[in-house]
Amino acid sequence: MTLQQEIVGNAMQMAVVSLQPGQTVYCEAGKFLFKTVNVTMETRLGGPSGGGGQRPQGGGTGSGGMGGMLRQAMGTAMQVGQRALAGESLAFQYFTAQGGEGTVGFAGVLPGEMRALELDGTRAWFAEKDAFVAAESTVDFGIAFQGGRTGMKGGEGFVLEKFTGRGTVIIAGAGNFIDLDPSDFGGRIEVDTGCVVAFEEGIRYGVQRVGGLNRQGIMNAVFGGEGLSLATLEGSGRVILQSLTIESLANALKKAQGGDKQGPTGGLFSTDAG
Repeated sequence: MTLQQEIVGNAMQMAVVSLQPGQTVYCEAGKFLFKTVNVTMETRLGGPSGGGGQRPQGGGTGSGGMGGMLRQAMGTAMQVGQRALAGESLAFQYFTAQGGEGTVGFAGVLPGEMRALELDGTRAWFAEKDAFVAAESTVDFGIAFQGGRTGMKGGEGFVLEKFTGRGTVIIAGAGNFIDLDPSDFGGRIEVDTGCVVAFEEGIRYGVQRVGGLNRQGIMNAVFGGEGLSLATLEGSGRVILQSLTIESLANALKKAQGGDKQGPTGGLFSTDAG
């Protein structure tokens, strides 16, 4: 069953989802806005993984039922542990329409755009941390950890959200979005690590040093405002970038409050946001 949704608004968009009777959508805690009275809300630890968010049927008190309950409990504990390690919300809220069509509204946490991605079961999608807003119960949510070297150099790229299965998933980012395919630009693009919102499976994500250890490389790192690294995206597939990074937004707010410590040079001389 296709998820009927409409993304509305400009500077701070929201998603209005129309649910058919019995249809379920889930969101990360803190992304819910409103619902009609015939839509039930249930909060659960962990999220869908491998079963489309559906609870095991049956159960009983036999060894099979107890084994299923134990496996479910262990799976939930692993999900919660992964999300805690990644700094993500531990709980999800599930919304189901009862006795007729229902409506639910969701939004992100930053001024910017939202995007509905359609998964057909053949390709996963990866997104930056906190990009997830809501999805059908047939979409599985997971955490993907980049390799140590990539994560240590990339900052924002260490933890990614991973979406698999079939159905609609809604993500949000800061500023405006632009869709690119690296294959249209010679197979590779380089971007600020904080500008990556999401990309399809098959795109190779990495991090590279800005320039070499020479005069120009040092100038780029110290005065260029990008630090030491850039994200690299290679291959063929869809990539979504955002025009505003959380760090630049935080620095702008600090400056407006008279607490800007970035200085005139940016780059390595800037103070970490938060």
